[in-house]
Amino acid sequence: MEIEVTLQVAQGMGLTPEEFEEIKKILGRVPTYTELGVYSVMWSEHASYKNSILQLKKLPRSGKNLLVSAGEENAGLVDIGDGLAVAFKIESHNHPSAVEPYQGAATGVGGILRDIFTMGARPVAALDSLRFGNPDNPHVKYLLEGIVKGIADYGNAFGVPTVAGEIYFDSCYDENPLVNAMAVGIVRHDRVAKAASTGVGNLVMIVGSSTGRDGIHGATFASEDISEASESKRPSVQVGDPFTEKLLLEATLEAIEAGLVVGIQDMGAAGIACSTSEMSAKGSTGMDINLDLVPLREADMSAYEIMLSESQERMLVIVTPENENAIKKIFTKWDLNAEVVGKVTSDGILRIRRFGKVEAEIPSKTLALGEGAPVYVRESRRPEYLDRLAAVDTSSLPEPNDYNDVLKKLLASPNIAAKHYVFEQYDYMVQTNTVVQPGEGDAAVIRLERWAKGGEGRKRGLVMKTDCNARYVYLNPEVGAEHAVVESARNIACTGGKPVAITNCLNFGNPYKPDVYYQFEQAIKGISKACTELETPVTGGNVSFYNESPNRTVFPTPVIGMLGIIEDASKALRSVFTVEGDMIAVVGTGRNEMGGSEYLSVVHSTVGGKVPDIDYEYERRLHSFLQEGAMTDLLRSAHDVSEGGLAVTLAECCIMNRDRMVGAKVAMDFDVRRDIVLFSEGGGRVVISYDSARADEVLGLAKSLRLPIEVIGVVSGSVLQINETILSGVNELASVYYDVLPAKFALAVSD
Repeated sequence: MEIEVTLQVAQGMGLTPEEFEEIKKILGRVPTYTELGVYSVMWSEHASYKNSILQLKKLPRSGKNLLVSAGEENAGLVDIGDGLAVAFKIESHNHPSAVEPYQGAATGVGGILRDIFTMGARPVAALDSLRFGNPDNPHVKYLLEGIVKGIADYGNAFGVPTVAGEIYFDSCYDENPLVNAMAVGIVRHDRVAKAASTGVGNLVMIVGSSTGRDGIHGATFASEDISEASESKRPSVQVGDPFTEKLLLEATLEAIEAGLVVGIQDMGAAGIACSTSEMSAKGSTGMDINLDLVPLREADMSAYEIMLSESQERMLVIVTPENENAIKKIFTKWDLNAEVVGKVTSDGILRIRRFGKVEAEIPSKTLALGEGAPVYVRESRRPEYLDRLAAVDTSSLPEPNDYNDVLKKLLASPNIAAKHYVFEQYDYMVQTNTVVQPGEGDAAVIRLERWAKGGEGRKRGLVMKTDCNARYVYLNPEVGAEHAVVESARNIACTGGKPVAITNCLNFGNPYKPDVYYQFEQAIKGISKACTELETPVTGGNVSFYNESPNRTVFPTPVIGMLGIIEDASKALRSVFTVEGDMIAVVGTGRNEMGGSEYLSVVHSTVGGKVPDIDYEYERRLHSFLQEGAMTDLLRSAHDVSEGGLAVTLAECCIMNRDRMVGAKVAMDFDVRRDIVLFSEGGGRVVISYDSARADEVLGLAKSLRLPIEVIGVVSGSVLQINETILSGVNELASVYYDVLPAKFALAVSD
């Protein structure tokens, strides 16, 4: 029975009255129920970016190494020489993970991997960025356990190493965790696949898994607030199968390598509705689709259900008629469906048939982002809390009596404590290319030797990092977002790599709220400034709005996924002290900047103060120092001063290598209060260690680059000593640092 389409039905699908009227105007009639469903998912925030696209266009989206512009294909593409390119992208799966943590996280990993291999790239690394609420909250424990297991099970079974990531905790994420997944792949320039439908008369094929009822209206679900009603939307969460995805990967790459694919796109959010409309719009073509030919899990599915299903591990492929059998042979060999469901037409209309009846006839460009989908600018208003929190006088807080106790409290903070208990569930050595493993360095490094043709290119490696201090962004959306970019770049440089490009995942609250939209537009401004200054263009990414519950909105969290290149992966720097007798120095100068620090939060229960300033000209010189120091073997280690400040950084350098911990004897001038020197997070500082025999070379390099450097100590013994202020055994510090997460979470590593 055909459902009558009314304004009330349209609003139930997330459309506004104005959008419903626009749809009727476009079609010249009231839409069918299937057409309304297609418009509702394609015009959702998740698919259309209708509230964000004008802001996103302000980002620097081109650069000398980019092979495609941001948003042009399924993922960004960066030329790394030797005929190779890197495809990489980050996306969110926040809402699904909030109501079904295991499958929500697992399918988030699966979706971002498909974005990579639909471009013809073989995935070589995965990363994640996770945010959870108060770790003592039982519901948060449930979410973390399911999400981490979902990421681990999918990535491990698929066979991609999860090489880096980050986990932060704050009560603002209690009901709305953030699950951002990033994937990186390698592709030859001449094997890049396009996501457009071209060639009138070409065949449209669905390959991969069958279509079921899971995930229907998932894109719409991702475009609304989390509430008590969200629990009823578990069917909107897809169900993933990593083993099928592995087969789909191999079949897809084989078909692309054989030159059989004209165009290809993953069926992610909005399923067949999205892939058919977006590919048609990009190719300025139409499609005639017969849903009777779609492989189904349930025979009685309606056109509406088939079009909006988000069943996983499926692709839409455009092939020439003469290659139909060759494509079918490849996918059948890998035990996957490969069925012709339609053809490419010249009229620009997406025409959908079911049981001999035309269920939809929609101009495809009216559905697509950047084409006919709505575009809005929302009201923006600076939140009043910004001035109030910025005015917090951090200098008036009492100085601690026991600095050893403060250091242990910071090392025990879940935001600082070791994350081994989580990432040891991930297989980060599969494919055997991982050079710098999780917990060893400021960023992950993988070698490119097996893809390079020869010569110096064989030494090259990729460096990857995800980063965002959301507390900084909350206190100052523009400068905090700049810090997310700058610290990601500094982490890349601390391995000896050169930052080259970013992808971003912008997690914010409801854009219809003026203070949230202000945070968003200011964060875009900050990212744009930082990327321009550091010459790291934005290759693409994801916007996730509506990250809030009835109780509160999450911190604005613009996660940066940074890609870098290291010329010799074998010389990549780690973060840890290794050789007794090595000298320790701090590059950079600390400033009286305690705003937003972990010290204020943990010790003084205060969130406030001025976010530290950024000196871009200095940052560029610091990058050069670290890169040259690594490639010339001048430096033994490098570790960025971030959460917890200098004291925590020094402690981590002593204890991050559990198999070979070593102490340090440090002496420095306390020209201001000791807690400012030890726990301030400002100044863009890096702790380095180096052979004392090469001290003159290290100091000379810093001087030539006009970098302030202070020699503060020596690697020695089994105790961390900082003047007479801190004196703690490394084993004692390590027991605090490593035991926090295992004590708080019952994660079943053996499962």
